Amino acid sequence: MTQPLVFPPPFPVEEFCSRLAALRILMFERQVDVLIVDQFEHMQYFGGHRSTAATYQALLIPLHGEPVAVMRALDAPVFCQMSWLTDCVAFGDNENPIQVVAETILVRGHGASAIGVERDSHFLTVNRALELQNLLPDARMVDFSGIMWDMRQVKSPLELACLAHAAEICDRATAAGFDAARAGVNEREVFAAMTAEAWRNGADNSVLGVLVSGSGSAALHSALGHRTLANGDVLHVEMSPEFRAYTSRMMRPKSIGAPTDEQMQTAETMIRIQDEQFRAMRPGAEAKEVDRIVREGILAAGLRDSYTNITGYTLGLVAVPRVSDFTRVFLADSDWQLQQNQVFHMYTWAGSLAFSESVVVTPEGGKRLTKMERKLFY
Repeated sequence: MTQPLVFPPPFPVEEFCSRLAALRILMFERQVDVLIVDQFEHMQYFGGHRSTAATYQALLIPLHGEPVAVMRALDAPVFCQMSWLTDCVAFGDNENPIQVVAETILVRGHGASAIGVERDSHFLTVNRALELQNLLPDARMVDFSGIMWDMRQVKSPLELACLAHAAEICDRATAAGFDAARAGVNEREVFAAMTAEAWRNGADNSVLGVLVSGSGSAALHSALGHRTLANGDVLHVEMSPEFRAYTSRMMRPKSIGAPTDEQMQTAETMIRIQDEQFRAMRPGAEAKEVDRIVREGILAAGLRDSYTNITGYTLGLVAVPRVSDFTRVFLADSDWQLQQNQVFHMYTWAGSLAFSESVVVTPEGGKRLTKMERKLFY
């Protein structure tokens, strides 16, 4: 019988305080007096609470003093239960949340301050930004785009523990799905087996992965259908569970029935090339050179005629509406260097076969957090 997973401890207050202190250094450098945080990843990263997407909500972080959450009254009890913060302004569904945010800023003495805003936020629409400016005519708005995405790149030990836990959920759920996958079984039965296993092991999210078979397996992304598996199919599985909002990911293929010799050779070549890429993922490595190993390797092996997609992207804390974090991606012209304890979803595919891992950057090279055997299953 499979041993139950041991859950890592929750984030202590000290870790949130450390994050906040690092953020305030960046605020000071940019002469920001108060920061409006309204992207859900950042609200959870600094405040420990994930709001619902029903209406606009925000976390106001002053350069000095305790942050204050401005949120829907319906969410306030959960905030009090989950967040390390204690200051909360709750508004009713009949109130205008942008007006409540502006009034909170005014009441706390920041009406004429430099106010940082996330101009790249999914929630601060053009209309909301203009309304906020009109309600705070004496304030100076400062663009804070991209800064919090960058500061979340290097993971703490406890963040790595959460990602490792999510990675083991990938391993276990994929194995459960492959156990259920055989000719005559509907795709949904396979997905149900994967989902149940993921939830048993601590997954927090409901959209847990991608599953396609037959001709659809060559596209990677697809809607779950009602197809019945048949001999000769390739089943593509990509697990993307979240644990405490941290996601790890993994892709594996399974042949329904015996695979062809060509499929086995293709899988072995892809794995060999990607393993070489992982070995190059050391601190200081150039992202474009890490990318080149897979991009040029797959093309040189004749497995694809062109390679236009990325070969990896950031992993970490995610929240709606974003399901993937492309703050750092691996492309042929990627002009950045890897840092120790960054974590990435590294993937490649050719034809109907795809392999991917959750990989952390270490001085010895990329270390796989996902541990499932790398092969074409059948």
